[in-house]
Amino acid sequence: MTSNGDDLKQNSENIPGLPHGKPNIVIVLVDDLGNADLGYRGSKIKTPNIDKLANTGVRLEDYYGLPLCTPARAALLTGRYPMRYGLQSVVIFPSHTYGLDTDELTLPQALKNAGYKTAMAGKWHLGHADTKYWPQNRGFDHFYGNVMGEVDYYTKIRGGIIDWQRNGKFMKEEGYYTTLIGNEAVNIIDQHDTKDPLFLYVASLAAHTPLEAPEESIKAYEEIFPEKEKQIYAAMITEMDKQIGRITKALEEKGMLENTIIFFTTDNGGVKNMKVHAPGTKGAVHPPASNGDFRGGKATLYEGGVRLPAFINWPAVLKPAVINEPLHHVDIMPTLLAAAGGSGDENHPFDGMNAWGTIADSKPSPHDDILINVEFFRGAVRKGIWKFIKLATLPGKTELFDLSKDPGEKNNVAGEFPEVVKDLEDRLIAYANEQKMSLWVKAQPGFLNVQGIPAFAPEYDITDGGLPDEKPVVPDVMKLSHDQ
Repeated sequence: MTSNGDDLKQNSENIPGLPHGKPNIVIVLVDDLGNADLGYRGSKIKTPNIDKLANTGVRLEDYYGLPLCTPARAALLTGRYPMRYGLQSVVIFPSHTYGLDTDELTLPQALKNAGYKTAMAGKWHLGHADTKYWPQNRGFDHFYGNVMGEVDYYTKIRGGIIDWQRNGKFMKEEGYYTTLIGNEAVNIIDQHDTKDPLFLYVASLAAHTPLEAPEESIKAYEEIFPEKEKQIYAAMITEMDKQIGRITKALEEKGMLENTIIFFTTDNGGVKNMKVHAPGTKGAVHPPASNGDFRGGKATLYEGGVRLPAFINWPAVLKPAVINEPLHHVDIMPTLLAAAGGSGDENHPFDGMNAWGTIADSKPSPHDDILINVEFFRGAVRKGIWKFIKLATLPGKTELFDLSKDPGEKNNVAGEFPEVVKDLEDRLIAYANEQKMSLWVKAQPGFLNVQGIPAFAPEYDITDGGLPDEKPVVPDVMKLSHDQ
C-alpha cells in the first residue's frame, strides 16, 4: 500500500512535532553494523553515547532495512521501495555510470521545500559518475564526504582515485574518516542560524571495510576480544560513537537538542560472508560483526541481513519506549515530513507510511504488509508474524517463518501453512510485477563480475589522467592521485 505525501499534514493526530515548531532533524546512518554490536544491545563494544540516546528515546526493535548499501540508502531518502527505480540489486560499483533517478524526490529536497537548511557529511553511494547524481544536486545545501562506496579511512582513495570532497571540490585531507565527518557535523551545527530548521544527514562509513581504526582505540580492546579483526571492528564502532556524542553535545550547546529529532540506524546487517566485498579489500578472514540470534547477514534476506538496530530520540516529544511493530527504511521520509510539515511528490507516491502513531503512541504498524525487497531472482515480504522468502534461482526455494516463535528463522513452516504461503507469494509477485529493470543487471555484464575502474565524471578521462581545462568539474587533486 502506498501513501501520498500530500496527505501527511492532514493526519494531525499522528504529527506530534508541529505544535513545537518545525523540529531540527539529524539522521545518523552507519554502515554494516551488526544487530548485536552496540552496548545497549548487550555487546562488550563501548557505545555510551548511542546507548544514552537509545535508552532515552524510542527503540524500534522490529525495524527493517535492505540487504545492501545502495538500495538501503535509496529507500531511506525516497520513502519508496528501490525496485521502483531500478536500485533493488547489489550496489553502484565504481565503474558504473547510473545513479538514483533524478525524477525521484529526495528527503533533503522535500525538507528544503519545507524551509529547512540541509547538510550532509559522509558516504553517499547513490551515483558518482555524473554530477547530477551528487548530493549537492539532490537537495543538500552542503556536502562533505565521499560519493562512491568504501574508501580508505585515511587516504580516502578508491581505485586509485581520491574520493573526498567538500561541495564539489575534491581534496587531499589528513585524518581519520570518522573523526573528519564528526568535525564537519559539529561545525555545521555551530554555524547554523537557528531561525531556520536544520536537516543534517551524517552517513558514517564505519563499520564498513576496510577495517581501520586509530591504534590507541584498537589497543583498548586487546583484553576484551582475542581476534585482531574484532578489536579493529570494535574500535571503529567506538570511534563512531565518540562522534555521535560530539554531535549531541553540539546540539545541546546550541540550544537545539530539545526540539531535534535524532534518528539512528544502519543500512543493512553486519557482514557474515566477506565475499560480499570487493576482491582485495582490507576485510576480515573471520567477519567480526555479530547479528545476535538472527540468521544470515549483509546481502541476505534473512533477519541478520535486514533487521536492524534503530531508535528515534526527540526530547521535546517522545518518552522512552520499546516498539515491537514492523517498520522499514521507506517509513522514515513520510514520518519525518509529517513532523516537518512537508509533503511528497504525488507523481511518485510513498511506499512508506507516516509512523508517528506507532512511534509516539505504541499503535500497531501502519502497514498491512512490508516488502523487504524484490529482485528478479529473489524476494521477501513481511505480514504480521509471518515472513516469506522466495528464491527463484534453480532449484528454487520457498520459505515461511513465524517470527513470533522463530526470530532466528530456523524452522521453515511453508509446508504447514499453504494458505499463508499463497497469500504472501501473491503479494510478493504483485510487487515484482511493478518493479523496474535493475540498473545493476543492465550495467554489470560489461564488467564480468568485477567492480572496474572508477567512472567519476564524463569530464575526467582516467585512462590517461587527463583533465580538460575548460571543464574543471573534477579538480587536479584527482589527477595527482592517479599519477602517484
